[in-house]
Amino acid sequence: MGAVHHNVAGEPAFAAMIQVDMEINTFVSEWRHCDYVSTYMARMVSQNRSDSVRHSNLFSSAFNELLEVAFRTRHADGELACRVSRHGATDRIELTLPCVAEERQFYEEAVSQVAGSEAGERYLSSVSGDLAPSREVVLLELAIDYNATLRVEEADGDAIKIVVDLPLEDLQN
Repeated sequence: MGAVHHNVAGEPAFAAMIQVDMEINTFVSEWRHCDYVSTYMARMVSQNRSDSVRHSNLFSSAFNELLEVAFRTRHADGELACRVSRHGATDRIELTLPCVAEERQFYEEAVSQVAGSEAGERYLSSVSGDLAPSREVVLLELAIDYNATLRVEEADGDAIKIVVDLPLEDLQN
């Protein structure tokens, strides 16, 4: 068994697998881009998993939800970068997107709420309602349904990086 390498922050090092970049205005010009990108990425990263079809379906669904959150950006210029890395059973999605200050604040607050102790209760009460899911609910869904961990990191310029760790290979349901 090989040694686990760690990065500077002390977390395991994730090996880069694939990255897709596109102009944000091209991405938001067509809703179907969310599905196209998530399906493509899922097929590429699922080939060597124990159940590649299951992994691809779960990854595509989770990534599509994240892309739909990004699709609602109000920033018209810049680049959307989608990077997937892996460490063991966990796939990491790093989604870098341009955003305005209010969106940055939304993402930071939403991700902190996802990590809170009442995330499960808030998610259940939100899905029992008749309203369409909000962006915050989608982030809650990733944490609850896919056992994902989320964080927000700074990115260059008017951009933000959303980091989502998906332990899909170990997901029981």
